[in-house]
Amino acid sequence: MLRTVLTAGLLLCAAPAFANDSTAELGTGGLILSRNDAVAMQSEDLYISPDKVTVDYVFRNNTDKDVDSIVAFPMPDIEGDPEERPALPNDQSDNFLGFEVTIDGVAAKPRLEQKVFALGIDISAELKAQNVPFYPFGDAAKAALAKLPKAVSDDWVNRGIIIEDTGGDGSEANKVYTPFWQLRSTYWWRSTFPANKEVHVSHRYKPSVGGTSSVSFFYDGKFQGQYAAYKTRYCMDDTFENAVRKAAKDDPDGYPKFYESRIAYILTTGGNWAAGTIGKFKLTVDKGNPKSMVSFCGDNVKKVGPTSFEMTAKDFYPEHDIDILILNPSDSN
Repeated sequence: MLRTVLTAGLLLCAAPAFANDSTAELGTGGLILSRNDAVAMQSEDLYISPDKVTVDYVFRNNTDKDVDSIVAFPMPDIEGDPEERPALPNDQSDNFLGFEVTIDGVAAKPRLEQKVFALGIDISAELKAQNVPFYPFGDAAKAALAKLPKAVSDDWVNRGIIIEDTGGDGSEANKVYTPFWQLRSTYWWRSTFPANKEVHVSHRYKPSVGGTSSVSFFYDGKFQGQYAAYKTRYCMDDTFENAVRKAAKDDPDGYPKFYESRIAYILTTGGNWAAGTIGKFKLTVDKGNPKSMVSFCGDNVKKVGPTSFEMTAKDFYPEHDIDILILNPSDSN
């Protein structure tokens, strides 16, 4: 059970104050197998940093027959809301996380399954009929919406598929349409697990890193705001909190000159393999900047480098997702 805390409070740097704006992180996880009782996960080596996530798996078919299975990587759902735009590493591509996968060292070419919903209704066929790309934040989708027949655009506005924006002057001439649909994407492929053999699968992507331009849970000399939720979600302990207090005390303006980075990793979607546990599990969290502070929940976490921390476990069952909070000095923004 992931409950212990890891923190690291380091050097403090003076910098101008930032506005309290925020971007949301998208929770992303690992691979999912179609359920079977033949293939076991012998090990999982998970590395998480603000720049990349890499996962190395070793699967083993412990039976005397080859097993064919569907393996999937669910991408996080995207809400096409211009007022709540999430942090995306690539905002012009269907592969907005830059997902890549190899099987036994050979690059695989997974299929991309996408569906689009508005108010819970599948509207994929309608967008396809009008040659509108599914990805809501790309320039291509907005260009396609501008070419819609008026009857279609009016219907889509009424049904909550798109929203209209008349611009700053409120004129009809400058009206534009913006996607308001939800995109659901999954990469998947068929994989054969040979009898009594190991298969090494590795994948990587750039995480969605949410953030706030200042510390959202400490101001006016005390913990407040998001403090209670953060303490539970990130297991902030006394060491971490004392470092935040020191940052505020040492600053002439009386508050910590740090900005937040948040990463959410969905670990609980796995388990569709023999035994349901991971034989050997290893988690490495790299905060990136030696001057940053990091907090997350974990058992028996050890510092293994200037910026990296490690947790290992045997016969590990993923009961909780992983949420990571990094406080970066504002002068590194």
